[in-house]
Amino acid sequence: MASTGERMLELLGLLQARQRWTGDDLAERLEISHRTLRRDVERLRNLGYPVNATRGLAGGYQLGPGGRLPPLLLTDSEAVAIAIGLRHAANQPIGGMTDAAIGALAKVTQLLPPQLRSQAEAVATAMSAPTQTAADVALETLTTIARASRDGQRLRLAYRDRAGETTDRTVEPHHLVPLGPRWYLIGWDLDRDDWRTFRLDRIDEPQPTNQTFGPKSLPASDPVTYITESFAVIPATYHVEAVVEAPLQTVQNILGPWGTASEEGPTTTRLTMDVDDLSWAVMMLAALNVDIHHTEPAEMRTLLQQLAGHLRGPTTDRPLHRSASEWSA
Repeated sequence: MASTGERMLELLGLLQARQRWTGDDLAERLEISHRTLRRDVERLRNLGYPVNATRGLAGGYQLGPGGRLPPLLLTDSEAVAIAIGLRHAANQPIGGMTDAAIGALAKVTQLLPPQLRSQAEAVATAMSAPTQTAADVALETLTTIARASRDGQRLRLAYRDRAGETTDRTVEPHHLVPLGPRWYLIGWDLDRDDWRTFRLDRIDEPQPTNQTFGPKSLPASDPVTYITESFAVIPATYHVEAVVEAPLQTVQNILGPWGTASEEGPTTTRLTMDVDDLSWAVMMLAALNVDIHHTEPAEMRTLLQQLAGHLRGPTTDRPLHRSASEWSA
């Protein structure tokens, strides 16, 4: 039989893995009596873990936000720093990092008292504001959706479409995906009876329900493929083409799923993108940090010229990028 300490750690892990457990399920998983379970729950409470218990048919045990942090040997400032760091880590293109960071972020913020969640949100917003590339997603929105996806719980939310019109939706959240400057939710829309992709910066006040759902098979090999294939059938505002002084593989690594690249010459590559916002295409070209021989449409050349003016250092007399006449050659 496991020691009391080992059993309490296992109990804590179970409470963190699912939003709600019945007493019967926990006692069976831990192979203990209900009396022992109640004692272990009380021990966790004495250590600062906010374990809520409700009676009745819909009752059970739930790990909720507490008045102070559980004893992870973290100060309040350290806990806020972890929440902010996990949010940014979820955006990094590191294999397996996104899912792990989202899962950890959901657990950490679930245990943060309201004032610390607000502090983490304020700092994260201040850190991301100067970039002007990432869409502003509230930390509470991100973690609420992450927990609902993890727990298999339906969400009610208000969603603003491209025209700015808002509709109330009931969604079964399946995957959170960061792509480019935005976060996306893939979910089964009960009002449309079909799969839908939602931009998180257009979601307002997501509210979890007490309704759970079973897994559905995504109609694609993986979430990223589903989103990029969905975008392919949406008419874009701009068709962008550019010829750059860079090998094909370098351009493909930067471009990713957001466009296509083909070899134009021994040292040049042609790339194409269909976008609604030209600033996104400008950012992709700037990330390449190479000479640009040609680009279309004409608005792109203007934006690139403006960017070159912003980036020109105060002590240099030479432009950092080619002139507009060179781009149009």
